[in-house]
Amino acid sequence: MRASSATRLVALVFALCIAACGERTKLPRLPADAVVLAFGDSLTFGTGAAESESYPAQLELLIGRRVVAAGVPGEVTAQALERLPAVLDEHAPRLLLLCIGGNDFLRRLGNEPAERNVRAMIELAKKRGVAVLLIGTPEPALLPSPPAFYANVAKEMRVAYEGEVITEVLKDTRLKSDPIHPNAAGYRLIAERVAARLRQAGAL
Repeated sequence: MRASSATRLVALVFALCIAACGERTKLPRLPADAVVLAFGDSLTFGTGAAESESYPAQLELLIGRRVVAAGVPGEVTAQALERLPAVLDEHAPRLLLLCIGGNDFLRRLGNEPAERNVRAMIELAKKRGVAVLLIGTPEPALLPSPPAFYANVAKEMRVAYEGEVITEVLKDTRLKSDPIHPNAAGYRLIAERVAARLRQAGAL
């Protein structure tokens, strides 16, 4: 009996965890007139391609919602955190696409401050009722990948997460304009992957 009870308890806990994971990745459906805010650094600005080829511009065409591009090349997470409240107030988005951190890694500012700032930005958005999709940015390395804190933050704060596409693009020279920026094809892939993630999460 004890073994059977323990087995049932483990199964129940596992089922609850699976349900919770599903809840964490859900996003509210975006109305046709919703504003989506793409916020970040040069990857959001579209450095390496024409303005119309940036990932926010291409995403707008894919999802049929207005996507505001608010990327500042060279910006670190501390600067982004200072800038975000005014941008949220200005555009009143339903959804925040947060792609930030690469310049912290390039300047070796430390992952802990970057994590704190990312958390604070997500909190700012959620307090305003803005849903969040977090996009992980890889650290420079022989085999680049996003630091673990991105996935951990997304899980703990129950926001949607896309952790693969930036790494995938930056590993493929055909998708890059220089060592750290995509070209038009790279931004297209990012837009497609973000659109797919939004559909998977129920936003579209």
